[in-house]
Amino acid sequence: MSQQNTAYITHSACLKHDNGSGHPESPNRLRAIDKQLHDSGLFQRLERFEAPQVSREQLERVHNSEYLDFVKANSPISEKGAYYLDPDTRLSYHSLEAANRAAGAVILATDLVLQQKVNNAFCAVRPPGHHAKANSAMGFCIYNNIMLGIRHALESYGLERVALLDFDVHHGNGSENIIGDDERILFCSTFQHPFYPAEPFANNSHIICSPLSAGATGKDFRQIVQDKWLVALEEFEAQMIFISAGFDAHKDDFLANLNFSEADYQWATEQIMMVAEKHSQGRIVSSLEGGYEVDALARSVEAHLYVLLAS
Repeated sequence: MSQQNTAYITHSACLKHDNGSGHPESPNRLRAIDKQLHDSGLFQRLERFEAPQVSREQLERVHNSEYLDFVKANSPISEKGAYYLDPDTRLSYHSLEAANRAAGAVILATDLVLQQKVNNAFCAVRPPGHHAKANSAMGFCIYNNIMLGIRHALESYGLERVALLDFDVHHGNGSENIIGDDERILFCSTFQHPFYPAEPFANNSHIICSPLSAGATGKDFRQIVQDKWLVALEEFEAQMIFISAGFDAHKDDFLANLNFSEADYQWATEQIMMVAEKHSQGRIVSSLEGGYEVDALARSVEAHLYVLLAS
């Protein structure tokens, strides 16, 4: 086992993805995280990796070939080019590589954890992924990074049960769409409702959605984790846990109206770690989703990583 037990996976290409002036999903998100981790001293404790590019074969485990061809065909071939996959999701000259690296980061994280080279991993990447469906981009997301890691764990390593925990302020509708009736995957999600993406969501034995009203607090979030997520995780006994780590439910974030704090993210990560130690050999892969007030985002990621490093 590596002495430094948490992998930190990113790539400079993720800074070059350009959503246009004034867009909340900007490179400053990753810059703020990097600065916070350096200032806190956590950065030196992380085992750092550059994200590889995802392969076409890996992408086709989640996305259909027509969609992949469409993204490639519409990727700009000059620095000045731009193409909108949806009103919020823009392809710039560097976006395809950034999306390939963001997806490749989660594949690499999955390999590192399952090959016992690290205990757990965090992917500091953009574009995010949890709104991307099998056949479409949505809400800043081009490829569904976390689902690519999950399918890699299931198909390449033969895992039979994995859990995906999503605490982004927006519902991970793309992940739910891709999971469908695949009962090998337990999906637990909290999100503000009614709110973007304003799509119907499921609740059944393997999909547990817990909407929160505007103004809900960290106490409300902790209650859901305690009463629903931990109960389901105990019963499911996942062999590996994946996290869609969106930090935009923070009280300082301007895109939504929930009131979480860094302490809530730290507490939730501690609960997830305890379950992972009990049932999943400590195996956790976490990937960045939302979080747009960059200082709050950076502090929240620090709190999340502080716990992962404690394994």
